[in-house]
Amino acid sequence: MTPFPLVLSAPSGVGKTTIARRLMAQRADVGYSVSCTTRAPRPTEADGVDYQFLADPEFIAKQERGEFAEWALVHGKRYGTLRSEVQRVLDAGRFVLMDIDVQGARQFIGSFPQSVLVFVLPPSVEALVDRLRSRNTESDAQLAERLRNAHTELQDVTRYHYVVVNDSLDQAVEKVSAIIDAEGLRRDRVHKLDEQVSALVDRLEEQIQQYNVG
Repeated sequence: MTPFPLVLSAPSGVGKTTIARRLMAQRADVGYSVSCTTRAPRPTEADGVDYQFLADPEFIAKQERGEFAEWALVHGKRYGTLRSEVQRVLDAGRFVLMDIDVQGARQFIGSFPQSVLVFVLPPSVEALVDRLRSRNTESDAQLAERLRNAHTELQDVTRYHYVVVNDSLDQAVEKVSAIIDAEGLRRDRVHKLDEQVSALVDRLEEQIQQYNVG
């Protein structure tokens, strides 16, 4: 099976990062591409694990050198995915799990057209607001900005191959995992499929000749 990138997008607070972490804990064949950002780390985040935290000049220099498969300005901060980081995971024979917003997804699929896009929806607006408030990381003004961005991001749902509603975290993780399995079985993703089929055809012809004797 040929590995491919799986892109998870969702409005802030829907839970795509939690889904990504659960999948990586459950599946050894899934690797994570650590994105870069210029925002400050949250108390629970570690550099090189959750993000590569870069200063603006360093991020811009990488951007100008064309090192990003995608990048975007979100909530006043820069986010981006290094091409080399994606290729590192693919070369290891693992699916690349991407946790990026809709702006980044538009660019990313241009760099890696074999990608599968999954949009994660909240069960309701009320649930989304509750989740954002429970994080205690945003002021009312920041919360309003995230909700405005969510309104815009939802317009991109039709660009995605799959949609998963995160009304139950366990079920959402199972659904995304099932998408990986199903997409991995597509004819164009099966490793050396033509050789496998050719070998089967040759063997069948031998068997046909054997039973046709006499």
